[in-house]
Amino acid sequence: MTTFQLNDFALWTALVTPFDQNGSVDYNCLAKIVDDQQQAGNGILICGSTGEGLALKQEEQLNIVKFICDLKPTVPLMVAVGAFDLPAQIAWIEACNELPVHSYLLTAPIYAKPGVIGQTQWFSALLDAAKQPCMLYNVPSRAGISIPAQTVKNLSEHENLWAMKEASGDINEFLAFAGAAPNMKMFSGEDTLIPYLAAVGAVGLVSVCANAWPEATNLYVQKSLAGEGTDLVPVWNSAISSLFDVANPIPVKVLMHKQAVLNTPVLRAPLTHLELESDKAILAADSAITEWLCQSRTHLRIVK
Repeated sequence: MTTFQLNDFALWTALVTPFDQNGSVDYNCLAKIVDDQQQAGNGILICGSTGEGLALKQEEQLNIVKFICDLKPTVPLMVAVGAFDLPAQIAWIEACNELPVHSYLLTAPIYAKPGVIGQTQWFSALLDAAKQPCMLYNVPSRAGISIPAQTVKNLSEHENLWAMKEASGDINEFLAFAGAAPNMKMFSGEDTLIPYLAAVGAVGLVSVCANAWPEATNLYVQKSLAGEGTDLVPVWNSAISSLFDVANPIPVKVLMHKQAVLNTPVLRAPLTHLELESDKAILAADSAITEWLCQSRTHLRIVK
C-alpha cells in the first residue's frame, strides 16, 4: 500500500457516487471522477453522506471501495463509517482494513442521541478496530446530536485519533474541540467556512464543492490557509450556497451532469434530482468559479 503523509492533504473531496439511469453504480464514471480528484491533488472520501453511503448496500459500498483501491490513485483514500449498529460498523472497518485505504471518517451514531459515555464507548470501539488514522465527524444536522467536547477529550490520547471534521457551523464548537484535543487536526466540514476557520486553526476542508470544481476548490483552500479569505468570500460564498439550495448531494450531482462529468444526475431514494426546480443558480455559480480560476491562474503566471 502506498504510504501518504495525511497532513500533506488540506483538501479531501467527499466523493459523489455516480449512478446510471437504472440506479446502479456507474463504475466507468467513478473511475473518471477519481482521476479528476487525483489530478487536482485532493484526498478522496468514499461513501460518505455526499456519496449516499447509507443508501448503498454494504456489498455495494465494499465493491466501490475495492474498485477505487484497484485504480491505485496517487492520493490517499478515506472510508466513511457511520450508521447505528456498532457490531456492523466494526465489521465494516475490519473488512476495509484488508484493503489499501489510508484513513476512516467516524460519524456519531445516527438517531439514538447518546451522551458523553455512550459516544466515548462508540468511538473507542471504532478507533480500536481501525488500523489506520481516523477523523471524527461532528455533523449534528445529520446525526441528530453533536459530539460532546468531553467525549473528544476522553479520546484525545488514542493513537488512532488523527483529526476532526467539524460541520456544526458553530465556531465555539470548533474551538471547544480544538481545546479538548490539542494534537488533533481540525478540518472544516463546511465549504463556506474554511476562510474563517483557517484563522482559528483549521488545517483543511472536507468538501462537497470539490466534486464539481476539483482544481478551483484546491486553490480556494490554499488561499484560505494563506490568509486570503476576505478576498474569496464574495465569489465563493454565493457559488457554494447554490450547491445547498436543496439537500446535498442533489445540486452538485445535477451540476456535474450539466458539466458532462456525470452521465446522469440520478440519486438513490429518498433523494431525487427533481427536487432542484431550477438549474439557473448552479450554472451561474459554475461560470463564476470558472472565471475565478482563470483569473487566479493568470495572476499566478504574472507573479512567477
